[in-house]
Amino acid sequence: MSVTQATFAATLVDEWVRGGVTDAVVCPGSRSTPLAVALAARAELRLHVRLDERGAGFFAVGLALATGRPPVVCTTSGTASVELHPAVVEAHHGRVPLLVCTADRPPELHGVGAPQTVDQVGLFGLAVRWAADPGVPDPATGTTWRPLAGRALAEAQHGPAGPGPVHLNLAFRDPLVGEAGALPPRGPVARVAERPHADGAAVAATVRRWQRVPGVVMAGAGAGRPERVLALAGRLGWPVLADPRSGCRRLEPQVVGAADALLRDAAVADALRPEAVLLLGAPWASKVVAAWLARAAAAGADVVAVDPWWRWADPDRIVSVVHPVDPDAWLTAALAATEGGEAASGGPADGGWAGRWRAVEGAAQKAIDGALAGGLSEPALARRLYGLLPAGTAVVASSSMPVRDLEWYAPPTAAPPRVLANRGANGIDGVGATALGVAAAGQGPVVGVLGDLAFLHDVSSLVRPAGSARARCTLVVADNGGGGIFDFLPQAAALSRERFELLFGTPMAPDVAAVARGFGAEVVDTADLGEVGTGIAAGADVVRVRMPGRPDNVAVHDRVHRAVAAAAGEALHGD
Repeated sequence: MSVTQATFAATLVDEWVRGGVTDAVVCPGSRSTPLAVALAARAELRLHVRLDERGAGFFAVGLALATGRPPVVCTTSGTASVELHPAVVEAHHGRVPLLVCTADRPPELHGVGAPQTVDQVGLFGLAVRWAADPGVPDPATGTTWRPLAGRALAEAQHGPAGPGPVHLNLAFRDPLVGEAGALPPRGPVARVAERPHADGAAVAATVRRWQRVPGVVMAGAGAGRPERVLALAGRLGWPVLADPRSGCRRLEPQVVGAADALLRDAAVADALRPEAVLLLGAPWASKVVAAWLARAAAAGADVVAVDPWWRWADPDRIVSVVHPVDPDAWLTAALAATEGGEAASGGPADGGWAGRWRAVEGAAQKAIDGALAGGLSEPALARRLYGLLPAGTAVVASSSMPVRDLEWYAPPTAAPPRVLANRGANGIDGVGATALGVAAAGQGPVVGVLGDLAFLHDVSSLVRPAGSARARCTLVVADNGGGGIFDFLPQAAALSRERFELLFGTPMAPDVAAVARGFGAEVVDTADLGEVGTGIAAGADVVRVRMPGRPDNVAVHDRVHRAVAAAAGEALHGD
């Protein structure tokens, strides 16, 4: 039996390596021995051993975000498997490919009180693209092993609902250690045909509707190649409201980075209301931007979403038409339709539309610089980091305030860093592990930006095997003594400060810098923005930035928004 199990596991791994898998994340455990040994035996795989299964799952998410390929995640049975659930949910909603392999006890040990035995069939419910429970390996089923591995890989990368997690629940019997025998013969690698191309006629009809209409392009994560997004916007004479995760927040005339601050002022928002909207990629986190789009739709704006996986990512129900096609394919068709045509030469009926946006964007960026000059704040930290880090750097932004501060205040730059975030389920758990997983892909330095609560929530991710090399990853922790986002919510005014701090502010007793040093991390502890860049350049594991109090942070945001509103109003009046 040990030979059969070893051969089964080696066959799965062989098929995944053939299919392009490059990374495996393994958590220590006995029941998973056949698969863990098979993964470690392949020199083609980078093996990452992580102690905590919850963190291992998010580490795998980071690897997949960086590479676009599904890593294998291998755990033992019982609660070890259950610990993967948060990362599986994030991967499901974020469309991140994962091969989740949970070892299980054989059928005869279920229902009899055997240790580390829980019902793992269907463990992750609807949060997976596909799941299989092939049972204890049997030589009679050897011809099915490669197809099992091939389908799992295909479902993770190319399932009808888009990339996502696949769950293989693998039962193994004692003895668990054995040498693999001859593997079943290789057949063709399972592949999935490309999705249908964009309907050129439908895209052209859409573009023709817009040929003299003032509109905007909303670019989020997954918007398509930035050069194509910007080229189409240029031909239409439209601004691109560019989330940093889109890769489009570049120093180009049509790019708008300060949309959240600009649209907080009612007069400015009304003056900039579009009659057409192109939605590319994930929505902005900003509620202000979402409300502005909803008002435009209610006034009759033509809202078109390019949504390749039919996600219905439209919580405000504003979309008029959905094009279920890859954004790059749609953009290619749109550019072909505008090449030398009326849309390319006509532009919006209001000839000052693009100029109006350029004027308010320029005024807003100057106002943000002025409002943040010389002080330490969370918006200033986000703005400094985005402008400081070179294009080869990946920034992993935590949910809650860090991802919002980057979205709201990061300035367009000539060569922006790559910005990633766990915005599938929008949780703060696993941010450190995700950043370390991105770094483990080996594509360049990584900077994680997170608050003190997110850091402490995931602090076990700092545990690494003895003798392993440090990752090229610096976690920048904005330490404001609790949950900063709650100070912006109605709870802060509705409750007594004592009750609010207990339930929502939740300041923690441990000192962030001391905790990090306790895990052997190299720490820079500072209240100086200049030292943040120095710490990153020096390769510190953690840069703890001691921020002013959370109420001060709310005041800084308000000051910035007032300055932007005044500057934008003046720019529009001058126009």
